[in-house]
Amino acid sequence: MTQTDKIFRAFSWMVGVVCIMFLMLPIVITVVASFTSSPVYTLPPPEWSLRWYESLGRRSGLWDAVVLSLNLALISTMISLVLGTLACIAVARGTFRGREAIATFAVSPLMMPGLVVGVALLQFFREIGLRDAYVSLLLGHIVITLPFVMRTLLASMDAFDFSMIDAARTLGMSYPKAIVKVLVPNLAPAYLTSGLFAFLASMDNYPISIFLTDARNKTLPIKMLQYLEEQPDPSLAAMSSGLILLAVIVLAFGARTVGLNRMIQG
Repeated sequence: MTQTDKIFRAFSWMVGVVCIMFLMLPIVITVVASFTSSPVYTLPPPEWSLRWYESLGRRSGLWDAVVLSLNLALISTMISLVLGTLACIAVARGTFRGREAIATFAVSPLMMPGLVVGVALLQFFREIGLRDAYVSLLLGHIVITLPFVMRTLLASMDAFDFSMIDAARTLGMSYPKAIVKVLVPNLAPAYLTSGLFAFLASMDNYPISIFLTDARNKTLPIKMLQYLEEQPDPSLAAMSSGLILLAVIVLAFGARTVGLNRMIQG
Protein backbone atom coordinates (compact mmCIF):
# COMPACT_ATOMS: atom_id res chain seq x y z
CA MET A 1 0.00 0.00 0.00
CA THR A 2 1.44 3.31 -1.09
CA GLN A 3 1.53 6.46 1.01
CA THR A 4 -1.26 7.96 -1.10
CA ASP A 5 -3.46 4.93 -0.45
CA LYS A 6 -2.83 5.22 3.29
CA ILE A 7 -3.76 8.90 3.28
CA PHE A 8 -6.91 8.25 1.27
CA ARG A 9 -7.90 5.38 3.56
CA ALA A 10 -7.37 7.51 6.68
CA PHE A 11 -9.37 10.35 5.13
CA SER A 12 -12.21 7.94 4.26
CA TRP A 13 -12.32 6.64 7.82
CA MET A 14 -12.34 10.19 9.17
CA VAL A 15 -15.23 11.21 6.90
CA GLY A 16 -17.15 8.07 7.87
CA VAL A 17 -16.70 8.68 11.59
CA VAL A 18 -17.74 12.33 11.26
CA CYS A 19 -20.88 11.32 9.34
CA ILE A 20 -21.81 8.71 11.93
CA MET A 21 -21.31 11.20 14.77
CA PHE A 22 -23.42 13.79 12.94
CA LEU A 23 -26.25 11.30 12.42
CA MET A 24 -26.10 9.92 15.97
CA LEU A 25 -25.86 13.28 17.74
CA PRO A 26 -29.64 14.02 17.82
CA ILE A 27 -30.33 10.55 19.21
CA VAL A 28 -27.68 10.92 21.90
CA ILE A 29 -28.99 14.37 22.89
CA THR A 30 -32.56 13.04 23.12
CA VAL A 31 -31.57 10.13 25.34
CA VAL A 32 -29.39 12.28 27.60
CA ALA A 33 -32.12 14.92 27.95
CA SER A 34 -34.61 12.25 29.07
CA PHE A 35 -32.54 11.59 32.22
CA THR A 36 -32.39 15.18 33.42
CA SER A 37 -33.89 16.29 36.73
CA SER A 38 -34.65 19.73 35.36
CA PRO A 39 -38.22 20.62 34.25
CA VAL A 40 -36.75 22.14 31.08
CA TYR A 41 -34.32 20.83 28.50
CA THR A 42 -30.86 21.43 29.96
CA LEU A 43 -27.57 20.02 28.70
CA PRO A 44 -25.64 18.77 30.45
CA PRO A 45 -28.28 17.66 33.01
CA PRO A 46 -27.80 19.30 36.46
CA GLU A 47 -28.63 15.89 38.00
CA TRP A 48 -29.44 12.46 36.63
CA SER A 49 -33.00 11.36 37.30
CA LEU A 50 -35.73 8.95 36.13
CA ARG A 51 -38.53 11.35 37.01
CA TRP A 52 -39.64 11.83 33.41
CA TYR A 53 -39.88 8.11 32.80
CA GLU A 54 -41.93 7.78 35.97
CA SER A 55 -44.20 10.60 34.83
CA LEU A 56 -45.18 8.70 31.67
CA GLY A 57 -47.55 6.53 33.71
CA ARG A 58 -49.48 9.63 34.76
CA ARG A 59 -49.81 11.06 31.25
CA SER A 60 -53.46 11.21 30.21
CA GLY A 61 -54.20 9.05 27.18
CA LEU A 62 -50.59 8.03 26.59
CA TRP A 63 -51.03 4.28 26.92
CA ASP A 64 -54.20 4.32 24.83
CA ALA A 65 -52.14 5.96 22.08
CA VAL A 66 -49.38 3.35 22.49
CA VAL A 67 -51.88 0.49 22.26
CA LEU A 68 -53.51 2.03 19.19
CA SER A 69 -50.15 2.54 17.45
CA LEU A 70 -49.07 -1.04 18.18
CA ASN A 71 -52.43 -2.34 17.01
CA LEU A 72 -52.26 -0.41 13.75
CA ALA A 73 -48.62 -1.34 13.15
CA LEU A 74 -49.15 -5.06 13.69
CA ILE A 75 -52.36 -5.38 11.68
CA SER A 76 -51.23 -3.15 8.80
CA THR A 77 -47.93 -5.01 8.59
CA MET A 78 -49.63 -8.41 8.43
CA ILE A 79 -52.09 -7.24 5.78
CA SER A 80 -49.27 -5.66 3.78
CA LEU A 81 -47.29 -8.90 3.90
CA VAL A 82 -50.24 -10.82 2.47
CA LEU A 83 -51.10 -8.24 -0.19
CA GLY A 84 -47.42 -7.70 -0.99
CA THR A 85 -46.86 -11.42 -1.48
CA LEU A 86 -49.77 -11.72 -3.91
CA ALA A 87 -48.75 -8.61 -5.83
CA CYS A 88 -45.09 -9.65 -6.03
CA ILE A 89 -46.04 -13.10 -7.33
CA ALA A 90 -48.19 -11.51 -10.02
CA VAL A 91 -45.40 -9.13 -11.04
CA ALA A 92 -42.62 -11.75 -10.85
CA ARG A 93 -44.44 -14.56 -12.67
CA GLY A 94 -46.98 -12.69 -14.77
CA THR A 95 -46.60 -12.14 -18.49
CA PHE A 96 -49.20 -9.40 -18.85
CA ARG A 97 -48.46 -5.85 -19.90
CA GLY A 98 -48.00 -3.19 -17.25
CA ARG A 99 -46.24 -5.34 -14.66
CA GLU A 100 -43.56 -2.73 -14.06
CA ALA A 101 -46.21 -0.03 -13.82
CA ILE A 102 -47.96 -2.01 -11.07
CA ALA A 103 -44.70 -2.42 -9.18
CA THR A 104 -43.96 1.30 -9.48
CA PHE A 105 -47.49 2.21 -8.41
CA ALA A 106 -47.24 -0.02 -5.32
CA VAL A 107 -44.11 1.76 -4.07
CA SER A 108 -45.21 5.24 -5.18
CA PRO A 109 -46.22 6.38 -1.64
CA LEU A 110 -42.51 6.38 -0.78
CA MET A 111 -41.83 8.78 -3.64
CA MET A 112 -44.33 11.43 -2.55
CA PRO A 113 -44.31 13.70 0.51
CA GLY A 114 -46.25 12.20 3.39
CA LEU A 115 -48.42 15.29 3.75
CA VAL A 116 -49.55 14.98 0.13
CA VAL A 117 -50.48 11.34 0.66
CA GLY A 118 -52.30 12.23 3.88
CA VAL A 119 -54.38 14.98 2.27
CA ALA A 120 -55.19 12.73 -0.71
CA LEU A 121 -56.34 9.89 1.57
CA LEU A 122 -58.45 12.26 3.67
CA GLN A 123 -60.18 13.61 0.57
CA PHE A 124 -60.69 10.12 -0.86
CA PHE A 125 -62.19 8.73 2.35
CA ARG A 126 -64.58 11.67 2.57
CA GLU A 127 -65.65 11.19 -1.03
CA ILE A 128 -66.57 7.54 -0.41
CA GLY A 129 -68.27 8.38 2.89
CA LEU A 130 -65.80 6.70 5.24
CA ARG A 131 -66.01 8.43 8.61
CA ASP A 132 -64.59 5.78 10.96
CA ALA A 133 -61.21 7.05 12.20
CA TYR A 134 -59.81 3.62 13.06
CA VAL A 135 -60.62 2.13 9.66
CA SER A 136 -59.23 5.23 7.94
CA LEU A 137 -56.01 4.99 9.97
CA LEU A 138 -55.66 1.29 9.22
CA LEU A 139 -56.11 1.80 5.47
CA GLY A 140 -53.71 4.73 5.54
CA HIS A 141 -51.07 2.69 7.35
CA ILE A 142 -51.46 -0.14 4.86
CA VAL A 143 -50.75 2.36 2.10
CA ILE A 144 -47.47 3.40 3.74
CA THR A 145 -46.34 -0.10 4.84
CA LEU A 146 -47.08 -1.93 1.58
CA PRO A 147 -44.21 -0.23 -0.35
CA PHE A 148 -41.63 -1.54 2.16
CA VAL A 149 -42.96 -5.07 1.68
CA MET A 150 -43.19 -4.80 -2.10
CA ARG A 151 -39.72 -3.39 -2.56
CA THR A 152 -38.05 -6.11 -0.50
CA LEU A 153 -40.10 -9.13 -1.57
CA LEU A 154 -39.98 -8.27 -5.26
CA ALA A 155 -36.19 -8.17 -5.21
CA SER A 156 -36.09 -11.55 -3.44
CA MET A 157 -38.65 -13.19 -5.72
CA ASP A 158 -36.62 -12.25 -8.80
CA ALA A 159 -34.00 -14.73 -7.57
CA PHE A 160 -36.45 -17.37 -6.32
CA ASP A 161 -36.89 -20.60 -8.29
CA PHE A 162 -40.65 -20.87 -8.79
CA SER A 163 -40.24 -24.40 -10.11
CA MET A 164 -40.23 -25.39 -6.44
CA ILE A 165 -43.82 -24.13 -6.23
CA ASP A 166 -44.72 -26.14 -9.32
CA ALA A 167 -43.08 -29.23 -7.80
CA ALA A 168 -45.07 -28.81 -4.60
CA ARG A 169 -48.29 -28.55 -6.59
CA THR A 170 -47.52 -31.77 -8.50
CA LEU A 171 -47.22 -33.46 -5.10
CA GLY A 172 -50.77 -32.50 -4.23
CA MET A 173 -50.45 -29.08 -2.57
CA SER A 174 -52.82 -26.28 -3.48
CA TYR A 175 -51.26 -23.05 -4.72
CA PRO A 176 -51.90 -21.13 -1.46
CA LYS A 177 -50.50 -24.01 0.61
CA ALA A 178 -47.43 -24.24 -1.63
CA ILE A 179 -46.79 -20.53 -1.06
CA VAL A 180 -47.02 -20.94 2.71
CA LYS A 181 -44.99 -24.16 2.87
CA VAL A 182 -42.35 -23.43 0.20
CA LEU A 183 -42.15 -19.75 -0.74
CA VAL A 184 -42.42 -18.17 2.69
CA PRO A 185 -39.76 -20.35 4.43
CA ASN A 186 -37.29 -19.84 1.59
CA LEU A 187 -37.78 -16.07 1.63
CA ALA A 188 -38.01 -15.81 5.41
CA PRO A 189 -35.22 -13.17 5.71
CA ALA A 190 -37.00 -10.97 3.15
CA TYR A 191 -40.32 -11.34 4.95
CA LEU A 192 -38.73 -10.56 8.29
CA THR A 193 -36.81 -7.54 7.00
CA SER A 194 -39.77 -6.04 5.14
CA GLY A 195 -42.09 -6.71 8.07
CA LEU A 196 -39.77 -5.01 10.55
CA PHE A 197 -39.33 -1.90 8.43
CA ALA A 198 -43.08 -1.75 7.75
CA PHE A 199 -43.81 -2.06 11.47
CA LEU A 200 -41.40 0.74 12.37
CA ALA A 201 -42.70 2.95 9.56
CA SER A 202 -46.23 2.55 10.88
CA MET A 203 -45.27 3.17 14.51
CA ASP A 204 -43.40 6.35 13.62
CA ASN A 205 -45.80 7.75 11.03
CA TYR A 206 -46.98 11.30 11.57
CA PRO A 207 -47.77 13.10 8.27
CA ILE A 208 -50.53 10.68 7.23
CA SER A 209 -51.96 9.94 10.67
CA ILE A 210 -52.42 13.64 11.48
CA PHE A 211 -55.17 13.90 8.82
CA LEU A 212 -57.02 10.71 9.79
CA THR A 213 -57.24 10.83 13.59
CA ASP A 214 -60.11 12.06 15.71
CA ALA A 215 -60.56 12.88 19.40
CA ARG A 216 -60.80 9.21 20.41
CA ASN A 217 -58.23 7.68 18.06
CA LYS A 218 -54.81 9.29 18.31
CA THR A 219 -51.60 7.47 17.51
CA LEU A 220 -48.48 7.93 19.63
CA PRO A 221 -46.74 10.50 17.34
CA ILE A 222 -49.94 12.59 17.27
CA LYS A 223 -50.27 12.35 21.04
CA MET A 224 -46.66 13.45 21.45
CA LEU A 225 -47.37 16.50 19.28
CA GLN A 226 -50.31 17.32 21.53
CA TYR A 227 -48.11 17.07 24.63
CA LEU A 228 -45.52 19.29 22.94
CA GLU A 229 -48.15 21.99 22.46
CA GLU A 230 -49.60 21.67 25.96
CA GLN A 231 -46.57 20.98 28.18
CA PRO A 232 -43.17 20.71 26.47
CA ASP A 233 -41.14 19.06 29.22
CA PRO A 234 -38.43 16.33 29.04
CA SER A 235 -41.07 13.59 29.28
CA LEU A 236 -41.22 13.93 25.49
CA ALA A 237 -37.55 12.99 25.37
CA ALA A 238 -38.40 9.95 27.51
CA MET A 239 -41.11 8.93 25.04
CA SER A 240 -38.71 9.42 22.14
CA SER A 241 -36.09 7.33 23.93
CA GLY A 242 -38.65 4.57 24.29
CA LEU A 243 -39.31 4.64 20.55
CA ILE A 244 -35.56 4.57 19.88
CA LEU A 245 -35.23 1.55 22.19
CA LEU A 246 -38.12 -0.16 20.40
CA ALA A 247 -36.43 0.37 17.03
CA VAL A 248 -33.13 -0.99 18.35
CA ILE A 249 -34.83 -4.08 19.83
CA VAL A 250 -36.80 -4.78 16.67
CA LEU A 251 -33.78 -4.40 14.38
CA ALA A 252 -31.54 -6.43 16.71
CA PHE A 253 -34.15 -9.20 16.83
CA GLY A 254 -34.41 -9.11 13.05
CA ALA A 255 -30.64 -9.28 12.58
CA ARG A 256 -30.34 -12.18 15.01
CA THR A 257 -33.20 -14.09 13.41
CA VAL A 258 -31.81 -13.61 9.92
CA GLY A 259 -28.41 -14.77 11.14
CA LEU A 260 -29.87 -17.91 12.70
CA ASN A 261 -31.86 -18.60 9.56
CA ARG A 262 -28.72 -18.42 7.42
CA MET A 263 -26.88 -20.72 9.82
CA ILE A 264 -29.69 -23.28 9.60
CA GLN A 265 -29.82 -23.06 5.83
CA GLY A 266 -26.04 -23.28 5.65
